[in-house]
Amino acid sequence: MNLHLLRLFAAVVQHRSFSRAAEALFISQPAVSKGVRELEAQLGSPLLERGPGGVHLTEAGNLLIKHARALFAAEQAAQEALDALRGLHGGSLRIGASTTIAAYFLPPLLGTFHRAHPEIELRLTSANTSTVTDLLLQRELDVAFVEGPIESAEIIVTPWRSDELGFFISVDHPLAVTEQPVPAVALANETMVLREVGSGTRDVVWDALTTSGIMPRRTLQVGSNEAIARVVAAGLGVGIMSSAVAADHVALGRLTKLSVDRVTIRRSLTRLSLPNRQPSPASIAFDRLLDARA
Repeated sequence: MNLHLLRLFAAVVQHRSFSRAAEALFISQPAVSKGVRELEAQLGSPLLERGPGGVHLTEAGNLLIKHARALFAAEQAAQEALDALRGLHGGSLRIGASTTIAAYFLPPLLGTFHRAHPEIELRLTSANTSTVTDLLLQRELDVAFVEGPIESAEIIVTPWRSDELGFFISVDHPLAVTEQPVPAVALANETMVLREVGSGTRDVVWDALTTSGIMPRRTLQVGSNEAIARVVAAGLGVGIMSSAVAADHVALGRLTKLSVDRVTIRRSLTRLSLPNRQPSPASIAFDRLLDARA
């Protein structure tokens, strides 16, 4: 298999277009098209189909791109290992994290890592759990952290730290004056402000609500933690969010925490990795930082 041709194929898949792949590689579009045809001839299978919205993978193409990404990730790891011999004076660290972790837990760690290794390029992707998982499987990330449950046999899940989720309401909400824990049934008529489907936070919250017998009649789906805090502060229901997310709003007198009788929601924030994948030197250095902070 010609690795140069494989790179052309992978570029077309990444950019979903022969012309955009050619621009990214600084070569002509006919050269890209010819290279992909030669690779298909070598392998004896069509790899791409042109159609509405760009190019699409065939069954053989879908199989090949997974191996191609693994090969290129191994190549990058080899290059970064050589950089490590010169004291981590180069390379990159691609980190993916669920939104709460990316916004509230990782920044201090990234600051410490950057001060120790200023020449390592840091790239942080903030997305929901399902997106982070997909990026890790595609080997687009070196390190991944998520908030929700993972049910993939292809991923190693390691507990990292715990996080408490609470019920928060506006300081003007009628329940804000309640000093005693309110019964769970009192929340049935409240609008529950939740993260979107695919978010790890939503999965944990929904499981907890179901277990506690809380079946909200109305829900409001919001796509970010900060937006949930602001929506709830405006009086639009009860928000369930990490205490880390609500802390600033509570301190500013916009939100207050509501104690719900016999309902406590805690979750495990986890580190994800792929079996048999050689970690890059930057990943190893970041792991050491995590162990030291733990």
